[in-house]
Amino acid sequence: MVMEHSLRYYSTNLNSEKVTFSQALLKGQAPDRGLYLPESVPLLSVETILGFTGKRYDEIAFEVARHYLAGEIEEDELRRIVIDAYDFEIPIQHVCARKFVMRLDQGPTASFKDFAARMMGRLMQYYLKQENKKLLILTATSGDTGSAVANAFYGLDNIELVVLFPRAEVTERQRKQMTTLGKNVRVLALDAKFDDCQSLVKQAFADPELETLGLSSANSINIGRLIPQIVYYFYAFSMLRMDNHPEKIIFSVPSGNFGDMMGGILAMKMGLPVRKLVIATNGNDEFPNFLYSGKYDKIEPSRNCISSAMNVGHPSNLARVVALNGGMMDERGIIHQPADMELLRKELFSVSISDQQTKDTICKAYQTYKLVLEPHGAVGWAGLMEYLKANPALDRDDQLCVSLETAHPAKFSEEIQRLLGIIPPLPKSLEGLDDKPENYGTLPNNYQDFKDYLLKEL
Repeated sequence: MVMEHSLRYYSTNLNSEKVTFSQALLKGQAPDRGLYLPESVPLLSVETILGFTGKRYDEIAFEVARHYLAGEIEEDELRRIVIDAYDFEIPIQHVCARKFVMRLDQGPTASFKDFAARMMGRLMQYYLKQENKKLLILTATSGDTGSAVANAFYGLDNIELVVLFPRAEVTERQRKQMTTLGKNVRVLALDAKFDDCQSLVKQAFADPELETLGLSSANSINIGRLIPQIVYYFYAFSMLRMDNHPEKIIFSVPSGNFGDMMGGILAMKMGLPVRKLVIATNGNDEFPNFLYSGKYDKIEPSRNCISSAMNVGHPSNLARVVALNGGMMDERGIIHQPADMELLRKELFSVSISDQQTKDTICKAYQTYKLVLEPHGAVGWAGLMEYLKANPALDRDDQLCVSLETAHPAKFSEEIQRLLGIIPPLPKSLEGLDDKPENYGTLPNNYQDFKDYLLKEL
């Protein structure tokens, strides 16, 4: 049975034709360099949302995703995809009162990126087989995206993958999760920042001389990354809500390129009863400043912090945030139509967490609650504490709060050992990784060199 009423997707730059979900997924970025968004966000009824209580994760994933993929995939096929994608645990760890940490670090690469990458890879493979096509996926990573995408796409017949990463700003384990695979996965190190890697990828998408390569993206610029990330917000609420209690939940989201944040915003706009989304950044504080002042200034180059996957000075997904709130921002960060800043401030709270605060939070969380956080999760937890400090009326035992832990502490073992004197146990996904041989190339931070590489090697 195929679902009807196909939803269309438009570009945030407003100069490209509307497309179907499968077209948006396989293109990655719109031809006008904008990012795709649904022309309307599906609204779920209160009864539907409350009905998620007691359902498995894959069942909620199906219910959420089918509203975005209507008319484009058989329901039985979508069910098969989500069951196959989500075959791991999603622990929600109680900390104190009704404050929790949702551990999105139990997937095959011990990162929250697994949730999006696994479903997106399976959807891409489905549509490519339908059309008998092949794709060359280009993706930039500041840490976990590369490993999650590489593992999710590894060995797929219809897909070649090239990952670019800033050589000095990923951990050894993050790097080895990408560079030890081979087959259809190629990895390139640049002496550059994440924003530089992302810029090269975006230039390639807009280059007419590369059109024959069939380029697409697996970064969070791809709408296929965002829709799966809506699901765990609904899942957390369904697992934790009190029966017959009309409550609202507070989420704290450690944020870099804002893909995770966009999942939360879309969940909120679909009807999830969220009191506030706390957007916690590291020292790259362009968004907290924007939310406070209404004036947007990129950080170039981005600041190198210990929460390395969040070292982003110009989040690509900010264009989507602005668009969903009545404005228009292009890919360069230039605002052509202001967003409704009062609405943004009503829905979002944002704060920048320094490296010292991050370290202090890791120590305090462990000393107080035996809660082991890595730097990104610590930024999220610290952001939640800052929000409650600024809003003491909400810092009460019956207020439901969830902070997202986005990577396994074992990925940052040296930092954890230095701060806490313990060695986090390795999850199965990281066992034996240290002994595997690596294979990756290097490139200068230059578009022509990158273009030449693509034309020669692929």
